[in-house]
Amino acid sequence: MRLYSIAPHAPFIPTLAERVLDGTLLHGWQQEGPFWLADVTIILPTRRARLALADEFARRGHHLLPDLRTLGGEVEDEEPFLPPFDAPALPQPATALERRLVLSRLVAEWAASGVGRQAFSTPPTPAEILAMAESLGEVIDDLITEERTATDIRAVAAERSADLGEYWQQTLQFLDIALTFWPQHLGAVGRADAAWLRNQRLERQAGAAAWLFGDKPVIAAGSTGSIPATARLLGAIARLPRGAVVLPGLDTTMSATEHEDLLNAQNQPHGHPQYGLASLLRRLGATVSSVSELAEGDDTRTRLVNTALNLAKDTARWTDEKLKLTPMEIGMATAGISVIRARNEDEEARAIALAARAALADKRTVGIVSPDRNLARRIAAELKRFSIHVDDSAGTPLFQAAAGRLLRQILAVAAGGCAPVDIMALLRNRAATFGLERAAVRRLADDIELGLLRGQRAAPGLDGLRQLLADNLDETTRYPAKRLKDHHREPLEDLFGRIEAAISPLAKLMEQPSIAASDLARCLCTALEAVADGADLPGRDELGRWAAEMAAQAGEGHRFVPFGLDGVLAQLTSGFNVRTAEDRRQDIAIWGRLEARLMNPDILILAGLNEDIWPEVADPGPWLSRGMRLAAGLEPPERRQGQAAHDFVQGLGNREVTIAYAERVGSGPAQPSRLLQRLEAFVGEAGHWRDRGAPWLEQARRLDAVTEVTPAGRPAPNPPVEERPRKLSVTAIETLMRSPYDIYAATVLKLKPLDALGETAEARDRGNTVHEILSRFVIEGHPARAPDALERIMHIAEEEFGRLHVSTELRAIWLRRFETAARQFLDYESEREPLVKQRHAEIKGVWALPSGFTLTGRADRVDELADGTLELMDFKTGGVPAPGAMRAFEAPQLLLEAAMAEAGAMEGVKPAASSALTYVKIGLGPDAFSPKPFSLAEGHDVMSAAAETARRMQGHVDYFLFRETPMPARLLPVKNQRFPGAYDHLMRMQEWTAVDEDEEELW
Repeated sequence: MRLYSIAPHAPFIPTLAERVLDGTLLHGWQQEGPFWLADVTIILPTRRARLALADEFARRGHHLLPDLRTLGGEVEDEEPFLPPFDAPALPQPATALERRLVLSRLVAEWAASGVGRQAFSTPPTPAEILAMAESLGEVIDDLITEERTATDIRAVAAERSADLGEYWQQTLQFLDIALTFWPQHLGAVGRADAAWLRNQRLERQAGAAAWLFGDKPVIAAGSTGSIPATARLLGAIARLPRGAVVLPGLDTTMSATEHEDLLNAQNQPHGHPQYGLASLLRRLGATVSSVSELAEGDDTRTRLVNTALNLAKDTARWTDEKLKLTPMEIGMATAGISVIRARNEDEEARAIALAARAALADKRTVGIVSPDRNLARRIAAELKRFSIHVDDSAGTPLFQAAAGRLLRQILAVAAGGCAPVDIMALLRNRAATFGLERAAVRRLADDIELGLLRGQRAAPGLDGLRQLLADNLDETTRYPAKRLKDHHREPLEDLFGRIEAAISPLAKLMEQPSIAASDLARCLCTALEAVADGADLPGRDELGRWAAEMAAQAGEGHRFVPFGLDGVLAQLTSGFNVRTAEDRRQDIAIWGRLEARLMNPDILILAGLNEDIWPEVADPGPWLSRGMRLAAGLEPPERRQGQAAHDFVQGLGNREVTIAYAERVGSGPAQPSRLLQRLEAFVGEAGHWRDRGAPWLEQARRLDAVTEVTPAGRPAPNPPVEERPRKLSVTAIETLMRSPYDIYAATVLKLKPLDALGETAEARDRGNTVHEILSRFVIEGHPARAPDALERIMHIAEEEFGRLHVSTELRAIWLRRFETAARQFLDYESEREPLVKQRHAEIKGVWALPSGFTLTGRADRVDELADGTLELMDFKTGGVPAPGAMRAFEAPQLLLEAAMAEAGAMEGVKPAASSALTYVKIGLGPDAFSPKPFSLAEGHDVMSAAAETARRMQGHVDYFLFRETPMPARLLPVKNQRFPGAYDHLMRMQEWTAVDEDEEELW
């Protein structure tokens, strides 16, 4: 048996090629004639390694290549090479999607059973059921891979039932059912698990090796033999006359005792980087001394890393091991290591991109390795800043690719009843054409957003949009941002019809009490074809393959309520990835850990070296605990951590390595990987590693920074006098006093604030509706003390609330709440009825001043009192001005209305002095309909205060509107204002202003 290893410090592919060409791995095979190399077979673990080795031979001048294969490769690659001895034809594989759907039916039935309900604190959602089915499939794969059966699981249940909790006993009962059902299902449909078929191919290859290769050289290189069937194939190759197995990075300096320690479960060895290779040697019946090292010389760095990652019990020898090395040797061994300690993932990706860009500029190759696919996409996006286009070799998940995003937007529109945000997101997608020109859809989207969805609320569905269109055209809507014309009707109605035709099958499906996954996929893909008619959409081919697989599973899987469908779609598309078909650069790549295992670029960047990412969490899954896995003969979840550690050691074998991690991942703090922590703890004084990575961090932080930050000053535009307004409302006078800039933005620039898309119809619409109800009650002359007063006001409320485009449920809630407010209002009006001669509601006022300025307003209530004076009332659904602001003449509305009433500027109200100004809070609390009189400044009555306010108003109007005076922002800001102003972003307010957090004066 011929076993070899290539240490991490030696480039694997070049060393392998060199040892083939120098005859070390040929064992006497004659290197004569032009075809001698073609008689050599080399089997590698990945296609990328196979291509790299082909390039290496070509670079060395050998263009007639060896027979290069992959371990357990695709059927079409491997089967033609096997001799035709008796072997039954293998069935077709069951796809991962098929298994997920079939097992989801079992999981759903179990979750709905009496026993299953006890296992969940809340019933699992459809997406959670699919996720559990996928996890159950992984248990099946583990059993097949480790060549265990359901019998081993039953043995655990029988032997350890007394030690297991009720939950695990219930879970094992279900596993027994599932593991019995699944093979029966496969037999019934004539399919087999992909893992079982892989094992069968490996077994056939092992059995056929002697027949196929004879005494020709056969070399299996780069595999760790983690799969038992792979280990047997490696053994069969090693036993051939000229067979050889080349292991990646076996520590051949291990003693026999250390090797045995790695095979002792009591030492918790599964997370050790050498555990997998030690297990392979045991399966092959070999020891470390049986393995020959192909790399030349010893390497201090490799020894450092191997020692740092020793078993926990061996760390006690760290001090002795370190004394064997001088500081100079340690420094030379780690000279090529850099560490990037970024503050967050965004900074990490940017620093990595800068380091890669610099290496490419020096004509060096770069490999970026990360198990975190999100981080890989971040890095690729950052590299595009420098016109360096490289894609993650794993591709983009279909769910996140362009086709998947459009699919999700269509689903959101159908599930959300054409909610404003959802419908606009769909219309803004550049692939959404609905059979029209994209430019036309873009224009119509602008009309829908500004004419229908900004400032008003649509009822659910396209009928709600159609109603808004009709209301807009006849000008009955209250707050349209854009008035549509008759010529807008036809194209908008045509687009609505196209949208309805596209999503109608999907919308009808969602009306059903339960649906099948295949029906959801079919309706979604049908809708996508209608929405993206002929559009170039990345991922469309992969989406087509997914749709075909879903169609092949028609009716399969558990039926679920149409709820949380975005999560369901994520689970259904899991495993489908979109890879770019474009030619990319050959000098830089982003790899996963397995792909990078045998690669040796000039600079290797290990990204995402955070705990729980590299290595990943040792999660045994929901079906078997760690102890139960061990009892069943399965590897514990820490085995994956050992593989991650091995890949880490292999990566550090490169001469130049950059390690990167983030101190925050997502929204929480993160720790560097235990692998890095151990290495730094053993080496000691490794701060210079971070010093080497610091330049990339500094550049990353400076990349989007500016050398000097000059905050914006307080804006003070000075438009021509003729462009300034000559008419303002009483509410705008306070704005003129507090922030003339807002008047400038609204009247000179004519900028109107837009409501947010999807804003709920609560604050403004409900408040305005309540005002309208109370006003109508007064205007229509209903007496508050009438026996049917409540019935009349509630009839008005039903009419007014009925005009709002809200759900029936929300309207019913508002009416119920308003009934309480209505009773309080009638009680309030009844108490003061003897004092009132006549009530006026919603009174318009226009006051033309001699200066040429016109003041307008609308008073909520003007009551003529029995004593001949007036009382002006302002009904508030929100807050009222602070008493201090009233006394300082900073709340001018009611005072100006009093001045207008005295001047006869109120329609239908005889000129008279006002004796009272009152705020009335509308609500349900104890302060509701409790009048709060206007707080007058000392020495003033109502009319003297009104005269003073009018005088101040005329001064402000003259100064800011009739002169070329700058109109600054926020001269007198409202203290403790809890909401942003309409033009705060335009004036860049946060850059130059600060407001004292004084306590607001109370009543």
